[in-house]
Amino acid sequence: MQMKRLLLIAVFLPALALAQHKVAVVGDEGSIWPAFLQEAGVPVEICSTADEALGRLKRGDGAIIVARGYPLRKTDFTLWKSFRNKGIRLFVEYPSVLPDGSSPEVYTADLERGVVTDKRIGLPLLSIVGMGGCHIVKTDAKNPLMVLAKVAGYDNAVFGLEGTDSMPLLFLQGGSLVAATSFSNCFTGRYGPSDSWKKILEYVLAYVSGRKSFEIKTFLSDPRPSASRNDVVTAHSRKDAVVRAADWFWNARLLIHPSWEKALLKKYQPLGGDPNRFFGEPITGRMLLGDGCRGVMEGHASEISFDGTQKYRYFVRADVHGESAFLLSSAYAATGDEKYRDTADKLLDYLFYTSVFRDDLRSDPTSPSFGLLGWANTHPGAFFNDDNARCILGVIGAEALLGNNRWNDLVVQNILSNFRLSSDDGFIGSCLFEHDIVKNGWKWYASRPGFRNPSPHFESWMWALYLWLYGRTGYAPLLEKAKKGISIMMDLYPDWTVQNGIQQERARMILPLAWLVRVEDTPLHREWLDRVVRRFLQCQDECGAIREELGTAEFDKNKLLISSNAEYGKNEASLIAINGDPVADMLYTCNFGFFSLNEAAQATGEKDYIEAAGKLADFLVRIQVRSDAHPDLDGAWFRAFDYGRWDYWASNADNGWGAWCTLCGWIETWIGATEYLVGKQTSYWDLTSSLDMTTSLSSNLWMLE
Repeated sequence: MQMKRLLLIAVFLPALALAQHKVAVVGDEGSIWPAFLQEAGVPVEICSTADEALGRLKRGDGAIIVARGYPLRKTDFTLWKSFRNKGIRLFVEYPSVLPDGSSPEVYTADLERGVVTDKRIGLPLLSIVGMGGCHIVKTDAKNPLMVLAKVAGYDNAVFGLEGTDSMPLLFLQGGSLVAATSFSNCFTGRYGPSDSWKKILEYVLAYVSGRKSFEIKTFLSDPRPSASRNDVVTAHSRKDAVVRAADWFWNARLLIHPSWEKALLKKYQPLGGDPNRFFGEPITGRMLLGDGCRGVMEGHASEISFDGTQKYRYFVRADVHGESAFLLSSAYAATGDEKYRDTADKLLDYLFYTSVFRDDLRSDPTSPSFGLLGWANTHPGAFFNDDNARCILGVIGAEALLGNNRWNDLVVQNILSNFRLSSDDGFIGSCLFEHDIVKNGWKWYASRPGFRNPSPHFESWMWALYLWLYGRTGYAPLLEKAKKGISIMMDLYPDWTVQNGIQQERARMILPLAWLVRVEDTPLHREWLDRVVRRFLQCQDECGAIREELGTAEFDKNKLLISSNAEYGKNEASLIAINGDPVADMLYTCNFGFFSLNEAAQATGEKDYIEAAGKLADFLVRIQVRSDAHPDLDGAWFRAFDYGRWDYWASNADNGWGAWCTLCGWIETWIGATEYLVGKQTSYWDLTSSLDMTTSLSSNLWMLE
C-alpha cells in the first residue's frame, strides 16, 4: 500500500508542477515583484514588453505591467482586450490608457493618503496608508478597492470620506486589476505602514498568481529602527547612539556653508512666507559642508518624495544652536574627538556674536530687549521664552562638557532679561515682540497684574532656568518667582492650556518640579512632582515608549484639535487621532520627558522613576534611524514612532512638523545628550554643578534696577 502511494505521488507531481500558473513581470527586472513571487515558489517570466509576455503566457497565468517610468511617464499599455481574451490575470500600474479606453490625467498628491474601501484587500474598511510623493492617474472607476483622499486619522479615516474628494487608487475594470499609481514604488517611496502595505501587495500577488491567498515572507524597509523591540541595549550601544546622533549633523550636511548660504536662504525663505514651511531641496554632496561658523540648519521636513527623499528646512533658529552645541559636546565627552568640540564652540560663537540673534538692540545695554535671543534669522525681533530657555540650557550643558565658561555673562544676561519681563506671577507669555518691548519698557511687563499663561510648553523651562541659576548663586528672587509660577500651575492642573496634547505639557512640567525638589526638598514639592510624573508614566508602554494623549477641547486654546477632514494638514497637530493610538512623539514628549524624567530620577532616587527613565532610554536607542538608502537620515530620530507596529507611522496632520520630520535641536539634542547622561548615571544638574555663575550674576544685576 505504501509503495502504491509513492508511485501515485511520483506520477502526479510533474502534472501538479505543470498545472502551476506562472506570472510574467513586464518592464523592470529589478522591481519588487520577482523576489516576492520566487520566494513563494511561483514561476516567474521576466519580459521586456507586453507583447512578449502575451506570447509566453497561457490561460490562467498572470502578468504584472510595471510602471517603470513612474512618475514622469505613464505606463504605455493598450493590450487590455488581448490579455483578457487569452484568460491572463492582469495587474497594470499607472496606465496611460484604461480598459474603458479613456486617457486619464496625472494628479500629484499633497495631503492625500490611501484609504481602503473594500475588505477584500485584507484590511479593515477606511484603513489609511501613506505613499511618498504619490502621483495618480485620475479616473472615475466604479467601486474601487482603495481611494486617494485627504482624510483625518492615524490608522483609519475617523470621519470617513465625508466632505473630501476621493480618487480611485486600486480597482477592477474590464476584467483586470488596475493601480492608478505605482505600487512597485512601495519601498523607494517609503510607503507605510509596512504591515498594511504587505497585505495590499499580498492581495495583488494572490490575484495575479491565481492563489486564494499569498504570503510575503520577507518585507524589509529602509529607513528602519536600529533594533527590534526586545533587543538588549548595552552600554556600548547607548554610547554608539550618542555618537551617531552627533554624526547625523555631518550625514545630513546640516552645517551651513557660505558658498550657498545667501542664495538658498533667499530662495527658500520667501518674504512673508510661513516659517514652518521654509522647505527646500536636499543638501547634497555637491554642496560644500560648513564647520559651524555660519550656523546649522534645522533638519528635514516631513513630506516624503516619490524617490524617498525629504526636503530640508531652510530656517535658521537660535534655539537649535545652543541645543546642538550641547549634543556635540556630549559626543566630544564620550569620544574625545576634537571635531565635536570645535564645531560646538563655533556654533556658540555664531549664536552670540556673528548671527542676528543677539545683534542690534539685543546687544545694547540701554535697550529693554538687551540679552534676549531672537527667534530666527528671519524673525530676530520675536521672542519665545521657551526657545530662549532651551537654547540657554544647551549652552550651559555645552560649557560644562567643554570646560569653557566664556559665555557665562551672556547666559546670565538672557536669564535676567526674561526674568524682568515676567509678570508678578512668573509668567511671560507665549511670544513677545521687540517693538512692543521697546514701546512699553520692561517694567511694564514685570508689573502686569494677574497675568498668567498656564502653558508648561511655553513657560515651565524658564522657571527651571531660574531654579538652576538660584542653585548656583543663591539669588533668592529667582527662587521666589519660579515657586510662584509653579504653584499657580499646579493649582490649575490638569486644566492647562494644551498645545498638541496633554502629555507634552506633563513632559515639560517635570523639569522645574524636579529642580524645585533639588533646591527645596519639601513634602509638598515632592507631591507635586510625583503627581505629574506618575500620571505621565501611566502612558508608558512595556517597551519604554510614552504614548501620546490629546487634551480636551475646552483647553485647546489654539484650536489645534482636528474635528473634520478639511482641517487635516492646516495647523500644528498631534500625531494621534484618538487617545489610545500607540504612537510616541519624539518632538514634543519623549524627548523632553526623557531629559526631565532623568532629572527627576536623579533628584529623588525614586526607584520607579529610575526604572521608567531606563526603559525610555532603551526604547529611544532602539528606534534611532538606520538607513543605507538615505544616509542623511541615518542617526536621526523621526518625530513619530508607532510602537505597536514597531514602524515609523502616525498621522501626518501637522502642517510643518509631521510624522517624519527631524530636528537637530528639539529632537536630536534632548534625546542624544540625555543618553550620554544616562550612560554616565548622572544628571544635568550634577554635570553643571561646577559652573560658577556668581561673578556673572553680580556684574549683571544692574539689569533689574
